Amino acid sequence: MRSLWLLAKVLEGLGMVVVLVGLVLSIQLGFQDDGLKSMKYESYALGAGGAIFLLGMLIERRIGAR
Repeated sequence: MRSLWLLAKVLEGLGMVVVLVGLVLSIQLGFQDDGLKSMKYESYALGAGGAIFLLGMLIERRIGAR
C-alpha cells in the first residue's frame, strides 16, 4: 500500500516537472522569436505532464489515500 502511494506521488511530481520543463523551453523559444515552435513544445508538455499527473492522482484515489 505504501509503495503504491509513493508511486502515485512520484508520478504526480514527475508530471509537474514535465510541465515546468515544457514551459521553460517554450519561454526560451519565444524569446528567440520562434513562437509557433514554442507553442508546440508547451502543448506537448502540458498534455504529457497532465496525463502523468492524472495517472498518479488516479492511483492515489484507487488506494483511498485521497
